[in-house]
Amino acid sequence: MRQLAEKSRVVQRWRGLQNRLADIAELIGLSEEDESLQAEIEKELDEMASHLDELEFQLAFSGEYDARNAILAIHAGAGGTESQDWAEILMRMYLRWAERRGFKTDILDTSPGDEAGVKSAVIAVNGEYAFGYLKSEHGVHRLVRLSPFDADHARHTSFVLVEVMPEAEEDIDLDIAPDELKIDTFRSSGPGGQHMQKTSSAVRVTHLPTGLVVTCQSERSQHMNKEFALKILRARLLEQELEKREEEKAKLKGKRIEAGWGNQIRSYVLHPYRMVKDHRTDYETSNTEAVLGGELDGFIDAYLRSSMGKDE
Repeated sequence: MRQLAEKSRVVQRWRGLQNRLADIAELIGLSEEDESLQAEIEKELDEMASHLDELEFQLAFSGEYDARNAILAIHAGAGGTESQDWAEILMRMYLRWAERRGFKTDILDTSPGDEAGVKSAVIAVNGEYAFGYLKSEHGVHRLVRLSPFDADHARHTSFVLVEVMPEAEEDIDLDIAPDELKIDTFRSSGPGGQHMQKTSSAVRVTHLPTGLVVTCQSERSQHMNKEFALKILRARLLEQELEKREEEKAKLKGKRIEAGWGNQIRSYVLHPYRMVKDHRTDYETSNTEAVLGGELDGFIDAYLRSSMGKDE
């Protein structure tokens, strides 16, 4: 039903454009007798061009999972407090971006930093084409700034890995048998008051065939933590399956497969100058405050347009 609704929306957009084009053709015919219609025709044609440009951009969302919700995982790199603070800044940036687009977000799990920030965070982003938009953010993000944690205010470089996965649809994408799962409960180790410390509300789910382990301790309820942990696990298993497909395609095409962290996709420089630059598209802006406040559409748009026409 979800796929049917998605296809219906696409068809309705194109049929609406077709009807509008027929109206413009009629106006052009009438303009031969009434030249005053010329201005209206030009306005309609400009709006039509704008709509076509928008629909062309939507062709970037042709991936099998682009229309789905997304699971965003943020991991601080080496560097201790510096990277953990940078991870929290990125988490806040994506939450604000999602709010701007009207997407719903749920923080599924966080691991607090030693002194500040977070070691890791997992966020569910729910909205039309959430994964299609956010797939551009998958990779390593580099920050250069004067450290607020260094007494000498020396310049530091920090790295954070951002993973973006499509939300898996239960019983459609994956078939996980109950005996393939090992589920443990334990007391939450993070902040959350006496309730979370006294009760075994945190959940650890291990997928025995792959060895994948997911923990969740953000909620007071053990049931909710289990539900969130399974959601993250399903997304990770789907991601593994997609990676296998990509590796097979890369072998056939003779492409080099980049594993692990690889090179950074984007640099955020706050000192000695201000600049955010995407290394894949060369799109850049000096308005670092706006970007960290959630204004990412320029980067996302540039990435999606650059990837259009490339082999899937």
